[in-house]
Amino acid sequence: MRGLLRSLWDEPRPPRPPSRARRDLALVGVLAAVAVVEAVLRPDLPWRIPTLLLTVGLIALLPLRRTRPLAVVTVTFGLSGLATAVLGGQDTVLYTTACFLLLPYALFRWGSGREIAAGSAVMLAGAVAPVLFGAPADTLGGAAVLSSAAALGAALRYRAGAREREFERARLLERERIARDLHDTVAHHVSAMAIRAQAGLAVARTRPGAAVDALEVIEAEAARALTEMRALVRVLRRDDTDPAARVPQPRVGDLRALAGGSGPAVEVEVDDGLDDLPPEVAAAVHRLAREAVTNARRHARNATRVHVRVTADDTSVHLRVSDDGDPVTRRSTGYGLIGMAERADLLGGTCRAAPEAGRGWTVTADLPRSGAAA
Repeated sequence: MRGLLRSLWDEPRPPRPPSRARRDLALVGVLAAVAVVEAVLRPDLPWRIPTLLLTVGLIALLPLRRTRPLAVVTVTFGLSGLATAVLGGQDTVLYTTACFLLLPYALFRWGSGREIAAGSAVMLAGAVAPVLFGAPADTLGGAAVLSSAAALGAALRYRAGAREREFERARLLERERIARDLHDTVAHHVSAMAIRAQAGLAVARTRPGAAVDALEVIEAEAARALTEMRALVRVLRRDDTDPAARVPQPRVGDLRALAGGSGPAVEVEVDDGLDDLPPEVAAAVHRLAREAVTNARRHARNATRVHVRVTADDTSVHLRVSDDGDPVTRRSTGYGLIGMAERADLLGGTCRAAPEAGRGWTVTADLPRSGAAA
């Protein structure tokens, strides 16, 4: 229990609070106007001008609720309690102050653990202040409403954190796959270097010793590099027994195998002259196309056809995967698009997904033909 409380106390602020300056300014303007109208039309409101000025001043702090949640909560509830004490417990609350329910929500959504603890104490004090000074107030009901707003903020905070962890997991898994592909590529070249060095040793023993020394160094360095890379991949792999980790490096020509399987028919077109692509580019094109086809089969409603097209020029390789499913504005693909974008970005390319103007969904990717990262 102590460890749980400690972790909550040390909880940092969520990163990147949204900046919605125009919306917040519009909200402040609307709420201020509503407060003025209410103050004018309510005949039972004592201390009309001071109450209105205080309410409008506190409303003006609402745009800071995401970046300064504790400060806004402290000022708002502190001044409200102070006003209750100064006015001798008279009920001077405007109905417009219901907008202050945004504050406990923002505190639990965007505040750190220490800020949440301090802000909760301030809100509790503000909730019981009217009772201490004799104002008619439903303390239990007010505390319940504040708690509901705070609970909503905490729930959305947890959901956003869980989603961010899923994003990070998807990125890490894709980087793991990329590491495997790069390992296979580099290992192939290093193995060839080691074989050449061994052949050089076999013929160089009849010649002066300088070449022999150089070839021995090449062989030793190649063997060491292979050992270190295999150790690195063993660390990156979650399961070395996974048969997929030992399959041959995919090629662009292997995309024709996507035409099989259930669901909409898959048509594959691949330009000639792509057999000389670097292995990492060929693997990326294959994996991006396979993921896009899988997403189309799972999520394209009433689709009858998926078209895969791979073209290339002197500098780039272009992939386009489209389907003829029902018109959509957004298609849920889990976290597949995250991994696709990550793979393309690490090779210096781009990957995009968007609905077509008429029907269906299209995934496009552009990768540098050389395979060099940007």
